[in-house]
Amino acid sequence: MLRLLTIEFYKLKHSRSSKVLSIAYFVILSFIALIASIEFNLGDFQIRIADQGIFNFPFIWHFNTWVAATLKFFLAIVIVSMISNEYSNRTLKQNLIDGLSKKEFMLSKFYTVIAFAALSTLFIFVMTLILGYSFSDYTEFSIVTREMEFLLAYFFKLVGFFSFCLFLGVLVKRSAFALGFLFVWWIFENILYGILRWQTSAETADGVIQFFPLESMKNLINLPFQRLNFIETAANQLQADIQIDYAVHWYEVAIVSVWIFLFIYSAYALLEKRDL
Repeated sequence: MLRLLTIEFYKLKHSRSSKVLSIAYFVILSFIALIASIEFNLGDFQIRIADQGIFNFPFIWHFNTWVAATLKFFLAIVIVSMISNEYSNRTLKQNLIDGLSKKEFMLSKFYTVIAFAALSTLFIFVMTLILGYSFSDYTEFSIVTREMEFLLAYFFKLVGFFSFCLFLGVLVKRSAFALGFLFVWWIFENILYGILRWQTSAETADGVIQFFPLESMKNLINLPFQRLNFIETAANQLQADIQIDYAVHWYEVAIVSVWIFLFIYSAYALLEKRDL
């Protein structure tokens, strides 16, 4: 595994666009701390985001992983480009000539996907601890470690999404087309969900769409903003029920895991069939 990862990171090291996008991704992640200084003026009310408990343990695990997951497209471009460059630069054929099997080639890409997801998860873990201990009102160990399952959900979400990008890169060979196909698929899932809700019910639509790739990844980390203090206070005053299940469920992780396997196996099967 180490040999395959060394080969991939050597390629990425000499790709200027990959380096720029990767650095930009982690730099932008670090800007989450700036959210603490944002204020909203709503008439006579002033709302400072940091005062709404976003950096309090254990909520910060949910908030930071959700924000970080929305920025995953930076690394998605790196993953797609990683495949398209193999074809455009003919390094794929050269690797096979040098003795690398197609299975090893695909494993090297998958190991890179896991490495990116693991590095990003580690970065979020460290940054969350720093921000949490700096701003949180609760620093007891039992509270700090509560809801850390969002880190696991974040890791699987990234691996799943990057595996999808990897498959699309092998399928269409061009990064622009692969990213375009990804956008079209996202539209397809939303249209399908709308049709299902129109023809059946919300419960049925949710039950069906949860098995689709992008929606299953989205379900791992739900939108956290309904948990903010001022929204909960407003909901209580209006007697509105905004209860949402935020927990990370085992079956959601299982669905994404199945998609990861299908994407990697399908990419390998495509590579095996092609005459390179």
